[in-house]
Amino acid sequence: MANTAEMVSKVPFSSKVALCTACFFWAISFIATKVAVESVPPLTLVTLRLLISSCCFLLWFFVRGQRLKYEGLTWLGQLFLLSLFGTGLHYSTQTIGLQYTTASNASLYAVTGPISILIIAVLFMGEKLTLKKGIGLLTAISGVIIVMGLNTLSSFDIKAHLWGDLLVFASIFMWGIFTVLGKNMTKKMNALELTAIVTFMGSLYMIPFGWVEMHRINFSMLSINTNAWLAIAFLGITCSFLATMLYFIALERTESQKVGVYLYTIPPMTYIIAAFYLGENIGANLIVGSIFVFAGVYITENG
Repeated sequence: MANTAEMVSKVPFSSKVALCTACFFWAISFIATKVAVESVPPLTLVTLRLLISSCCFLLWFFVRGQRLKYEGLTWLGQLFLLSLFGTGLHYSTQTIGLQYTTASNASLYAVTGPISILIIAVLFMGEKLTLKKGIGLLTAISGVIIVMGLNTLSSFDIKAHLWGDLLVFASIFMWGIFTVLGKNMTKKMNALELTAIVTFMGSLYMIPFGWVEMHRINFSMLSINTNAWLAIAFLGITCSFLATMLYFIALERTESQKVGVYLYTIPPMTYIIAAFYLGENIGANLIVGSIFVFAGVYITENG
């Protein structure tokens, strides 16, 4: 029995690859969102992103010949809550919030994501918080702060960006709820079906919000430039479709806390991608901080 428990506690290699890939796409998503939101209003952007990812799922199911099964109103209600916390409401809150706060403020709030997952998982899902997991989490947090550097920390200003900060923080907490509730739902259905239905729901209820926003500001789809369309396509195909699916496949096989700690790899990846994209130098803080982050992930997933 001891060997069985040990095997269950380990994170499968395929899950590690899935999580690293998902986090890599999400790291790029910050740049893609910034490009898209320059010419597309936030709710319209979220709607288009979810519609594209829904089309990807429909194509996937058509090719594989799969059909979704209806499991009753309670099941539907649970999926609707997941859709709110993980797609439409989550993306909308985050996208609007980023317009009213700084990147440095948003980066610091991102540190709370895995902590939210840990607290919710321990309190409501019966997952255990071991000493190793705690040490791993603190190590990863330290790494993220080192990566950000003193300039980011010193530029943190909650008073000037309170509205945006609250929205970004709320969106991150929603993702924590989404992760833990999603983990519970993977016991009833497979990760692909779960991600597909949640995305379908999100795209459906975002359509009227996107439509109202477009008419309110007299926005035309024809005004979206090529770079913005490419950014939206990237967000829909790789981030909302592929990354979320990979995240849930990993979540299906291991604990919420061990999946959540991988989110700490996003800031270092974002800084590295931005360094190449913007031609900035990779400093010692990025190298040292990244080592701390990946050491924290390793400790947590073996705790």
